[in-house]
Amino acid sequence: MRSIVLFAALSTASMLVSHAQAQDAAAGEKVFAKCKACHVADEDKNKIGPSLHGLIGRTAGTHEGFKYSPAMVAAGAGGLVWDEAHLKDYLHDPKAKVPGTKMAFPGLKSDDDIANVVAYLKQFTP
Repeated sequence: MRSIVLFAALSTASMLVSHAQAQDAAAGEKVFAKCKACHVADEDKNKIGPSLHGLIGRTAGTHEGFKYSPAMVAAGAGGLVWDEAHLKDYLHDPKAKVPGTKMAFPGLKSDDDIANVVAYLKQFTP
């Protein structure tokens, strides 16, 4: 009996986590609307800013075909790789994370919005 109760509890928790992740990505898509003037995430195509398709795990300043600022290239050469932690920090205040970046966007102030955008972008990393 205890095994059945434990299994049911774990199954329910697992479904809730999966549902919460899906909601975060959906909310992130709405927040990402602020980014769409310069970026795309669902395809490998540069616009005013670089494509964000496959961003997670990419070294900063290295997407082929995009002319980055010297500051972003230097950040990548210095070891900046776009993982969740670095991306969240950057999205909060891009100019503080990479002084000299060409990105004009001032950043997202809400931690929830940032987490949701990261969840959205993770969908497009193979």
